[in-house]
Amino acid sequence: MRKFLRKQPPSRIIAVGFFLTILLGSALLMLPCSIQDGVTLRYIDSLYTSTSAVCVTGLIAVDAGDTFTVFGQIILAFLIQIGGLGVTAIGAGVILAMGKKVNFKGRTLVQESMSLSSGKGITPFLRNVFATTVMFELAGAFLSFFVFVKDYPPLRAAGISLFHSIAAFNSSGFDILGNFQSLIPYQDNVALNLLTCGLVFFGGIGFLVIRELWEKKCRFKKLSMHARVVLSVSIILLALGTVLIKATEDISWLGAFFSSVSARTAGFSTFSLGKFSQTGLLTITILMFIGASPGSTGGGIKTSTVFALLQGVKTAATNKTGKAFHYSLPKEAFHKASIITLLAACVIFLGTFLLSVFEPNIPLNELLFEATSAFGTVGLSTGITPSLTDNSKLLSIAIMFIGRLGPLTIATLWYFGREERVRYPEGNLAIG
Repeated sequence: MRKFLRKQPPSRIIAVGFFLTILLGSALLMLPCSIQDGVTLRYIDSLYTSTSAVCVTGLIAVDAGDTFTVFGQIILAFLIQIGGLGVTAIGAGVILAMGKKVNFKGRTLVQESMSLSSGKGITPFLRNVFATTVMFELAGAFLSFFVFVKDYPPLRAAGISLFHSIAAFNSSGFDILGNFQSLIPYQDNVALNLLTCGLVFFGGIGFLVIRELWEKKCRFKKLSMHARVVLSVSIILLALGTVLIKATEDISWLGAFFSSVSARTAGFSTFSLGKFSQTGLLTITILMFIGASPGSTGGGIKTSTVFALLQGVKTAATNKTGKAFHYSLPKEAFHKASIITLLAACVIFLGTFLLSVFEPNIPLNELLFEATSAFGTVGLSTGITPSLTDNSKLLSIAIMFIGRLGPLTIATLWYFGREERVRYPEGNLAIG
């Protein structure tokens, strides 16, 4: 077994790890102690919920607050936590907690799953990741408790606060408030809105950037090129998204800002998206497609990918070297960014096409929104998710899985390491 695993590429092992975690989660959610009395849960909905949790999406076929018991909600929280940190990171963390060393294969897996440039310093990095996660989630739970305790008994408020904090930091739009309401009852609560936005933002910029901000004491000029790009693009997208959503929808500035933050990968909503205009939904769709940043708990094609694409276009148009923040852009960045964007667009296009076949009575723009939300592991919906057919749910499960692992990672699963011995001479091909 060990010899077999050694021969497998990291991407394949990571994919299998996520898949097995999803299956285990779906089985645990089907246990009688996980389901509330009088509630019937079909396995397809359990599988959908488990996939959405492990892929930190937040799309729901059944409401978590009305369907699952406290035990079931704890299982759901664990699945979100595992999905946010990554199966390999959790596994390596368990090995470290047992006082053992992570072997070379384990380091390679962590490097692949966390988008690290090298396998050096994996152990201190993992400890930093777990410490950061605990710090943010406990702080978020403590602060949100003072909001929820006004509407729920203290023990119940504590449970909701902890669940909400885990879901927010891990960029998953799950809630246990019931009645498919998300955070709509708290749309005017400034404290909860800003706290949730803060957890989502830091969870979405990635652990590498958080560590740099801590070590460099938030001095922007001292940060690496990656950190500067991530922070700059994230802030620009948040500001631009807020202005566009406010301009197209009759909601408050707070609601527009929250929607802009959530659309990048979180999936919480304080206003019903089913009432948004097509322009507003298109804005959110674009934000969902871009998503969070590498090495974070979020999905999408990533902020750095968009930056590399724009720099590549600029380079082609001006015939100048791509550069930013006194650094030159790596030559392979545009190539990789183009491949990721193309693969992502193909997944969403094909997913929308198949959804339109399975759901002929649902408008195309809502199906596109649903497919993009699944791929970007966002969790926002116009309200059509519970009414989807089983075929559509299975398709959405596949899209969420691809979105969490990344289309490029999925594409490399079929690579078996065969070297190309024969090469043909280069030909001429007209482009554009």
